[in-house]
Amino acid sequence: MTLLNHRTEGATSAPPLLLGPSLGTSYALWDKVAPELSITHRVIRWDLPGHGGSAAELIREGASVGDLADLVLALADSLGVERFAYAGVSLGGAVGLHLAVHHPERVESLAVICSSAHFNGAKPWEERAERVRREGMGWLLESANARWFAGDFTDPRLIRDHAEADPEAYAACCDALAAFDLSDRLPEISARTLLIAGRQDPATPPAHLREIADAVPGAALVEIPGASHLAPAQCPQAVLTALRAHLDGGAKRGMGVRREVLGDTHVDRAQARQTPFTARFQDFISRYAWGEIWTDPTLSRRERSMITLTALVAHGHYDELAMHVRAARRNGLTPEEIGAVLLQTAVYCGVPAANSAFAAAQRVLAEEAEEAKEGETGG
Repeated sequence: MTLLNHRTEGATSAPPLLLGPSLGTSYALWDKVAPELSITHRVIRWDLPGHGGSAAELIREGASVGDLADLVLALADSLGVERFAYAGVSLGGAVGLHLAVHHPERVESLAVICSSAHFNGAKPWEERAERVRREGMGWLLESANARWFAGDFTDPRLIRDHAEADPEAYAACCDALAAFDLSDRLPEISARTLLIAGRQDPATPPAHLREIADAVPGAALVEIPGASHLAPAQCPQAVLTALRAHLDGGAKRGMGVRREVLGDTHVDRAQARQTPFTARFQDFISRYAWGEIWTDPTLSRRERSMITLTALVAHGHYDELAMHVRAARRNGLTPEEIGAVLLQTAVYCGVPAANSAFAAAQRVLAEEAEEAKEGETGG
């Protein structure tokens, strides 16, 4: 099967984030946002059929948003991506809504930007599709800036993408918008959902995004002053700020993993000692160390514990080592396996380092044994 043209940025081990475009544009719509998002995510942005580099034959007359969603899932499958965060603009946002309703097991979180659960009824889109099939794309270019941007702003790359879109594929995308209406299904969406509205958007005014926000449980809404329909192009920093806050489930997820590995007592103690001076460091630890590295499924937690013990011995961080000996026990390592790891460090990190490590680990294991004995006797 021919896949949608796409571009990937960021580490393959990072949490995946799919970015969907608006009708008439290419993945260049995300040029000012995607590189920043790729610092923390594996960003995958794609082109609609007949737009950018995607083949026009991927879509036919009478297509649906569900057909486009199937193409996105095929792309994700080809890249080995099972569950992902998703953000999309206009038609790309409609694809995200469809995925969240019909394939909730695939969508980790959802951001719908300058879009709608219905696009002002079928007739305008049927008329646009019919005229594009008859006359081509030229007549649409005259109104592109007014439909897409506020004020005097323009983006020559996106205007060129509009002009070069395949008329038949564009018309088929119009067919999909004409048939799209998920208004009654919005309460079924379970993914964490963010709605971003351009306050000056004539195509999908803020009221359309408010309708979605009111219906989706727990959804959040952000309105961007000065933004029209293609907000990521015109107001990239505002969109980036909103998306970062929304996608920062990594800190919450990381805190959960941190508690599972280190224990509530340790984490509560660290949180109690937090000050404004150390708050950013604690957030860094939760988001990156625990929310991204420790959650990467490439290695098991057992394996990560063994690596961590070795690294701590190599650098002489014996207080931290004691904490991670306890963590290693929670991750399933036996005292014998911990001893084998420390013995290995004697060869590669040095005997004095391993000697100190054995002493630290022995204290922790003795404390653990005593705690278990007291638990058995009710002490």
